[in-house]
Amino acid sequence: MTNGLPRRFINLLTRHHVVGAACWSVVSRLPVYLMSLAVVLVVREQGGSYAQAGLVAALYTLGMAAGSPLVARYVDRRGRRPVLVATGLVYPSALGLLVGVTRPGDWAQPVGAVVAGVALPPANACMRSLWARLPLRDDEREIAYLWEALLTEVLVIGAPLMLAALMLPGSAGLALATVATIGGVGALGLAMSRLPSEPREKGARPDDGPHHLLGPLREPAMLALTGVMAVCAVPIGLMTLAIPAFVDDHGSPGSTGVVYACWGVGSAVGALWLGRSQSEVAVHRRFPRLVSAYAVGTALPLLAVSELTLGVALAVGSVPIALVSASEMTLVSRVADSRLLTEAFTWASLATVVGDALGQQAGGLLMDPAGPRGVFALAAVVAAAGAALAFACRELLGRGAVVAAEHAA
Repeated sequence: MTNGLPRRFINLLTRHHVVGAACWSVVSRLPVYLMSLAVVLVVREQGGSYAQAGLVAALYTLGMAAGSPLVARYVDRRGRRPVLVATGLVYPSALGLLVGVTRPGDWAQPVGAVVAGVALPPANACMRSLWARLPLRDDEREIAYLWEALLTEVLVIGAPLMLAALMLPGSAGLALATVATIGGVGALGLAMSRLPSEPREKGARPDDGPHHLLGPLREPAMLALTGVMAVCAVPIGLMTLAIPAFVDDHGSPGSTGVVYACWGVGSAVGALWLGRSQSEVAVHRRFPRLVSAYAVGTALPLLAVSELTLGVALAVGSVPIALVSASEMTLVSRVADSRLLTEAFTWASLATVVGDALGQQAGGLLMDPAGPRGVFALAAVVAAAGAALAFACRELLGRGAVVAAEHAA
C-alpha cells in the first residue's frame, strides 16, 4: 500500500498547491455526465413529448459541442479565472430559467438549452491543462492523467445515481437546478484556486500566443491523435446500443444497469491494477499497444451467450479503457502547443463525443437487420481499425512530442 497506486493518488492530490483545484474540479464536473438525461426528464415532467425532450437535449449537446472550443480558446488567451467565473454564473442561471420559466413548445426552451450548453464550465479541459502546467515530474503527471481517466469512470457511474437520489424527495426540475448550481459553485471554486507557475495570471499577455483558425489541430500529431480517439470512441457508441438489446434478448431489461456497471468497474479495476507500471514504456509506444488490447477486449462480447457471460466479457474487456484514456491525455499534453492546451484537451474530448455519437447512430440503424451480435462484431472491427491507425501514427506522435517541447522552450 505504501508504494501502491492508491497511495500515489493520495500523495499527488493532497499537495497544498493541488488539493484545492483537484477537489473543486470534481465538484464542477458533476453536471457533465448527467445533464442530457436530466434535461430529458425535466421536459417530460413539464408535460412535453419525447420528441420535444430529445430536441432540447440535442440542442444542449449541440451548444456544448459548438461552444466549448471557443470557450477553451478564450481560456488559453485570457486565463482560466474570468472564463470559469463567467460560465460558473451563466450556466446554472440558464438551466434555472429553463426549469422555472420556460415550458415545452416555447421558443425560449430550446434557446435556453443552447445557451446552457455553450456556457458549460470548461472544468475538464482546464484541469487537464493545469496538470500539464503544474511543476510535476513526468511520472507524477502520468499518475495525474490516470486519475483523470479513473475519475471519469467514477463520475459516469456515480453522477446518474446522484441525480436519482436527488429526485427521490423532489422533482426532476429541482434535481437539475441543484446539480447545475453545484457545478457552478465548483467552477467558481476552481477559478479562485491558487496554483503555482501560471504566467497568464501574473501579468503576461495571453494574446501573445498563436492565432490560428485550427488552433492546436494545425499540428499533424495532434490532428492524428484526435482522429485515433474519434475512431476508438465509435465502438463505445455501438456497444451502448448493443448491450441493452442483448440483455433484452437473453435476460430481463431490468438487469441492463448491472451489466453496464460491469463495463465501468472493469475499466476502473484495470486502471488500479495495471496503472502503476505504465510509465516504464514511452507513451507514444505504449498507446498503440493499449489500443490493441482495447480492440481485443471489444471482441470478447461476441463470446457471450447470456447476460452473465456478457457482464464477465465486458468487465474483462474493459480493463484497458481507462489506461487508453490516460495515455491519450498524456499524449495531448505532449504533442499540443503548450500555449493552447485547454483548447487541445477540448478538441480531444469532442473527438470522443463525436465518435461515440456516430457509434450510437450506426448501432441504432443496424440493430434490426444485424442484431446485437452483428453490432458487437462491427464494434470489434472498428476498434481493430483504431489500433491499426494508432500504430501507423506511432512515430508521428513521438516526433510531435519533440516539436511541442521545442515550442514550449
